[in-house]
Amino acid sequence: MRRTLAILGSVVCAAAAFAAGPAPKGNLILIGGGEKPKDAMAKFVELAGGPHALIVAIPTASGEADAGSYYVKLFKEEYGCTNVTFLDIKSKADAMRPELAELAVKAGGIFFGGGDQVRITNALLDTPVGAAIAAAFERGAVVGGTSAGTACQSDPMITGEGDFKVIQADTVELKRGLGFFRGVIVDQHFIKRQRENRLLAVILEHPDLLGVGIDEATAVWVRPDRTFQVLGHSSVIVIDASGATLSRQPAENAKALLGAHGLKVDILLPGETFDLATRTVVAAPASTTGAAASSHREVDLGSLHRTTATPK
Repeated sequence: MRRTLAILGSVVCAAAAFAAGPAPKGNLILIGGGEKPKDAMAKFVELAGGPHALIVAIPTASGEADAGSYYVKLFKEEYGCTNVTFLDIKSKADAMRPELAELAVKAGGIFFGGGDQVRITNALLDTPVGAAIAAAFERGAVVGGTSAGTACQSDPMITGEGDFKVIQADTVELKRGLGFFRGVIVDQHFIKRQRENRLLAVILEHPDLLGVGIDEATAVWVRPDRTFQVLGHSSVIVIDASGATLSRQPAENAKALLGAHGLKVDILLPGETFDLATRTVVAAPASTTGAAASSHREVDLGSLHRTTATPK
């Protein structure tokens, strides 16, 4: 008991340091949902410390009873991992359990499954397990996620509720997220589910944040030096409104139309790297040359006004 209390005490201190301190030592592997690309999952296992490292899955976002065992089986059978478990957390009360916090803080890798991101934050924020995950990330553990397990990593996070047929003020619900992916707001299933409208609406109201939309079967590997590399099979779209001229006009529904001139949009392909600090593309795959090597595309933002089929 005394040892557990000591561990929890150190966890709380480390989590407080994470919230206020310099960049953590951990990496992020964040998948946009759908197929889990093998290069991204293999990189997660590598960064966790290899197949014998402790990997902890968190299936909280899912409503399926077997979600935890699914991830244990996935890591064992597909990636040869020998030390995998999951935290059965369905509520904030579960996340108060010291034995679960002790597992989380020891993990080399922590992976969040898909479902509903609000379930994750409702259960984990301001709890010993949430603090333990932050402490593990601070000391160098890798945090991974897919779908909702990716959406929850920014702060604020998109909940999946709102009106996504328009680009207007106050149409996309935001809530507090875990905050491991700093300085951005992240979206997932991005191209597959045509979610450009909702990310544009958020970024035009929060131009200090960088919008990062990750497509299905695609991931970003976010490194401690504040760069990320695209892994997987599709694209990542980055929206930067920090240098744009923003405008508003009244609309019939009393929610202002949002406009922007000089909005910067980058479409990143697998292998390309983006610097979050400078908000610039820093590398392209060796196989691309000339115009194909440029990740910054001229995008007709008018084509981004689409309807999102699925809310989460």
